[in-house]
Amino acid sequence: MSETQNIQWFPGHMTKTKRQIQASLKLVDAVAEILDARIPVSSRNPDLRNLIQNKPKIVLLNKCDMANKTATKMWIDYYFKQGIKAIAVDCKSGRGLNKFSSAVNEVMSEKINRLRAKGMKNPTMRIMIVGIPNVGKSSFINKIAKQNRAKVEDRPGVTRGNQWFTISKSLEMLDTPGVLWPKFDDQTVGEHLAFTGAVKDQVVDIELLAVRLLDFLKKIKPDDFIERFKLDETDLDEIDSYELLKIIAKKRGMLISGGEVNTERAAVMLLDEFRAAKLGRITVEMPYGELK
Repeated sequence: MSETQNIQWFPGHMTKTKRQIQASLKLVDAVAEILDARIPVSSRNPDLRNLIQNKPKIVLLNKCDMANKTATKMWIDYYFKQGIKAIAVDCKSGRGLNKFSSAVNEVMSEKINRLRAKGMKNPTMRIMIVGIPNVGKSSFINKIAKQNRAKVEDRPGVTRGNQWFTISKSLEMLDTPGVLWPKFDDQTVGEHLAFTGAVKDQVVDIELLAVRLLDFLKKIKPDDFIERFKLDETDLDEIDSYELLKIIAKKRGMLISGGEVNTERAAVMLLDEFRAAKLGRITVEMPYGELK
């Protein structure tokens, strides 16, 4: 039962969003792309590279509190070697956001110095915030602005129109709706997005998704995962992931009439606990092309 599933999700407003981003690029000095620190590959829209073109960019590895610390440091190093400034942040708690202004100044130092040389004492930098749905753009702006100005909701596709926010005398931000691509060429990308809830559960086979997550967890064997479900680590390599889902269901008392296990309920629970980092701080994708 561990085959991948064909996950596609492209709401109609996404095409309009791409046009909005293209039209707005001339209004900004740089782009801040927010990624999910657990899945930096899959949470990056490949179309954005062409849309952004040569604009200076900052990468924000959001939800770093749910990701493996060592893996996040590796990703920051990976981007540094590509000449891209990356910082680890948690947009809900505000962790790491104090580094954002200095990151903007670092990335835009040449333009800032050029404008100051022309007599502008405190030039304003305009930054476009981009990212896929549900990656944390609105939460980021709310924390940076220290006001609840942007609409925040924990489901994909809330922000539907561009919004400007004045953060300080020298910093303005443009929030854009989240944009996904029309087709996942690699089904692993869709799968990893579904792990984190970026793709709605209603469009996936929830049990198959949980089995695929268990395939991954069996490989890396997180201590918190093993302890939480009282599993025998030595047995994980031998047991089928669907059977493991049944074992987890039994351990949680998820039974239906006749003593049969409720694997659908167990699948929902497993994904919820993964998304809440109750199974450990887990990074699904590693840099340098290595996906674990």
